[in-house]
Amino acid sequence: MQNKGLIKLFAVLFALVSIYQLSFTFIASNVETEAEAFAESEIPESVENFTQERNNAAEQYLDSIGNESIFAGISYNTAKGKELNKGLDLKGGINVILQISVEDLLKGLANNSKDPAFNQALADAGEARKNSQDSFLELFYQAFESKEGASLASPDVFGTKALSDEISFDMENSSVKPIINRKIDESVTSAFEVLRERIDKFGVTQPNIQRLGDSGRILIELPGAKDISRIQNLLQSTAQLEFWDVYRANEFSDYLVNADAIVAENIKSETEKSEDVQVEDEEQEETETDDLESLLSSEDEETEDFSKSNPLLSLVQTVGQPQGPIIAYFAIKDTAKVNSYLSMPQVKSQLPADKKYAEFVWGKPPQDSEIIELYALKGNRNNEPQLSGAVVTDAQQTYDQVGRVAVSMQMDGRGAKIWEDMTGKASSQGSQIAIVLDNIVYSAPGVSSGAITGGRSEITGEFSIEEAQDLANVLRAGKLPASANIVQSEIVGPSLGQEAIDSGVLSFGIALIFVLLYMIFYYGKAGLYADIALVINILFIFGVLSGLGAVLTLPGIAGIVLTIGMSVDANVLIFERIREELAKGKTQAEAITDGFKNALSSILDANITTGLTGLILLTFGTGPIKGFATTLLIGIVTSLFCAIFLTRLFIAGGGKKGKSLPFSTGMTKNWFLNIDINFLKKRKVAYIISAVAIIISIGSLATKGLNEGVDFVGGRSYTVRFEQPVNPTEIQTKLVQDLLSVEAKTYGSSSQLKITTNYKIEEEGTVIDDEIQAILFNNLKDYLPGGMTLKAFKVGESGNDAKEYGIMSSIKVGPTIADDIKTASYYAIIGSLIVVFLYILLRFRRWQFSLGAVAAVIHDVIIVLGLFSLLYNVLPFSLEIDQAFIAAILTVIGYSLNDTVVVFDRIREYFNEHPTWKMDKLINLAVSSTISRTINTSLTTLVVLIAIFIFGGDSIRGFMFALIIGVVVGTYSSVFIATPVMFDSVQKKGIDLSTTEAEEKGQVNA
Repeated sequence: MQNKGLIKLFAVLFALVSIYQLSFTFIASNVETEAEAFAESEIPESVENFTQERNNAAEQYLDSIGNESIFAGISYNTAKGKELNKGLDLKGGINVILQISVEDLLKGLANNSKDPAFNQALADAGEARKNSQDSFLELFYQAFESKEGASLASPDVFGTKALSDEISFDMENSSVKPIINRKIDESVTSAFEVLRERIDKFGVTQPNIQRLGDSGRILIELPGAKDISRIQNLLQSTAQLEFWDVYRANEFSDYLVNADAIVAENIKSETEKSEDVQVEDEEQEETETDDLESLLSSEDEETEDFSKSNPLLSLVQTVGQPQGPIIAYFAIKDTAKVNSYLSMPQVKSQLPADKKYAEFVWGKPPQDSEIIELYALKGNRNNEPQLSGAVVTDAQQTYDQVGRVAVSMQMDGRGAKIWEDMTGKASSQGSQIAIVLDNIVYSAPGVSSGAITGGRSEITGEFSIEEAQDLANVLRAGKLPASANIVQSEIVGPSLGQEAIDSGVLSFGIALIFVLLYMIFYYGKAGLYADIALVINILFIFGVLSGLGAVLTLPGIAGIVLTIGMSVDANVLIFERIREELAKGKTQAEAITDGFKNALSSILDANITTGLTGLILLTFGTGPIKGFATTLLIGIVTSLFCAIFLTRLFIAGGGKKGKSLPFSTGMTKNWFLNIDINFLKKRKVAYIISAVAIIISIGSLATKGLNEGVDFVGGRSYTVRFEQPVNPTEIQTKLVQDLLSVEAKTYGSSSQLKITTNYKIEEEGTVIDDEIQAILFNNLKDYLPGGMTLKAFKVGESGNDAKEYGIMSSIKVGPTIADDIKTASYYAIIGSLIVVFLYILLRFRRWQFSLGAVAAVIHDVIIVLGLFSLLYNVLPFSLEIDQAFIAAILTVIGYSLNDTVVVFDRIREYFNEHPTWKMDKLINLAVSSTISRTINTSLTTLVVLIAIFIFGGDSIRGFMFALIIGVVVGTYSSVFIATPVMFDSVQKKGIDLSTTEAEEKGQVNA
């Protein structure tokens, strides 16, 4: 081998760089261990809430020594910023995809146009988006242009004063679209920067934020984040600060009574219609009511009758002070119902003329409260506040005069003048000013000391210090240009993340030890050299991951372990070829040279096909799947380098100066020698077996279907751990009363369930998330440890590092993004099949090879799908069809091709070496000669996968099961499907598969 010195230098430098990159992880981990030990020594378990106190003590310790030099000038803060990133499933935290509302952006560009065509197009686009892969903007254009004479440049649409410099009234729609596209893109970029600034100020370590194409979606990953509800509020808050005059409660008492009567009559009418019963109208008896409070305190009727006859008033918990700003108090769970009642056209028509623009807005409920206040703001024709938050120039967390947590704000000159007028008017009239953030009233204070000058103001409202800091943060960072809704989220508690690390390390260690021992057992001293190269390969993989700032996930660990199998595959190919050359009587040096040379083609083909599927995964996957694809691709590159160059250096060194270097042991030297099996003769039996398996699989898919996860259908899924084993059917029956649609399945141990529901999945916001978790807690508290609170039960709450029970993780996927994920998955699979066909066609120059390979791959995919369909409610672990399953299918495709390409490569080689042999003899011998490689590679890969399957954790078990089935079926199909299909298609046409010019004239007998 030439350039040995250069290869040695490169390998040494690569290893040193990898060790340097990983040293940051080592240093940071050691310091954090010291911090935990310090916290444990300072805070005994007898202290109340000791877990949180220890966290605080550890953080203070790390802050105090953060910039001190630890080794070679490297401080903890430096090391922390460069350590190997651990993903959500290993560290806990939150991963969300935010959808910036393009509809809101379009409304803003059109200055909240009242144009019927414009607003109808927005509504049509929103409806069409549920079942379309087109962006909201494209769907809006289609809906708008479908209306006769609709012009985007109209003064009532985008031809506004604000856009007059760019859009003139006579412009065609085709000319306006690029301008609107650019404006939307600028707004999404603005939202991206606002969110980045908020996250940076929040202080999360190693955050990841990125735009997802032109969809208006933004991916945010915050590994290690603990206070999940705080982060969700931080991300979704548009920081739309507004100051409104507010009505007094006594101004709306009569209105609520009238509204209640109208709602009752409407419900009664609809009930009669639904029952299809004709009744005569009866005159409504008017009831004299002194005021709202007297009606609510009436005890003459039974509660049930009262709720039927007074659907709105029966929801009132208590009324506000007559001269105060709070109209009434309601239960949080009833807010949607109250909103629907107050938004009824018949109810709105009851508003007096001077109050027809009134806006009903909810207050900010105190922490752990189930009661919320209702306010009425003094709106106007344009629904614009008297003063907006755009005038705020600075904001800080402070305390008010009585020591309550508050947020102090400073306004600019224009804002200061308006604020002075507003506060002066409120002072003279004895009224209040509502301070509204993101359509929530934070406080509605009165002004008793006259007009406030200087533009200084303050927000109070039952804040914790963290909430006030976050509010000041978002006000300083600026408001989002449109609402941002979480359309997909994954939350993993830190204790579950630690369990994943432990299980991942265990499975990795077991798989590695087996592979190292097996290589020595089968190949002797040569196997030891391969092991050394393998260990160096693992160092390179982790070094590259750390250097690139890539994120290590549990599927990523699986990718590394799978890379071990692939690295072994390359060495097996090389060693088997060397053994063949030695059997031909060549010297050891000649056999080594020819063995590496002859194996190179198969190694490259096998790794390139797997690499192509990895690239497709990287393109279409998200989160952990990208982690799997990243480690797989890095592993392919480093494995090739180690197998082709480092192993050869070691082998050359071990066999120099005439030293004997056996490529087997005394036990294995005669294994798989002189094999000559007539595989083609057995192809008809194989076709029958495969046909039966495919028919059963398709039958199950058609009748039973697949267990689609929330990734594909939308919904929320919670992993809940209990103190004792539970019956999933019993739990499901309890929950279905409140959640309507729910599925509970054992997940791992019998004391852990995965609970999935699509309850209110169309509704956005953390309020629904909190409502569902409260429903779960109320129904499941009998199965949980005594004394467990709702806060301790919820996922990712601060201070729950050592959490043992309750919600350990949760996933939410909105219906729109679920449809996008499903479609992208189909594209990924179809795309991989096309890429495979084209690559093999290019590589082997005959479509018959491509046909055989694709037939085998389709065969494998159908059988894996069929087994998942047949067994999903039989096996004691999850067999959901989700993004991880798609990753498994693509990996199966790559592995099946890996096997098939090795066989095809040997067939092509034999065609060129033995042009006079009959085709069936030649193919049988070619397949027989690869049997040792096939068995060794499949065996080591299977043991690796089984180790991960058993020890790798619940979240990855279904993924591993798909890979195990795929390896077994893929190994079978490469021999009994791909090769026979290729042979039959060639034999039928009488086509020559050789590559030399002389043989291309058709001299080979078929």
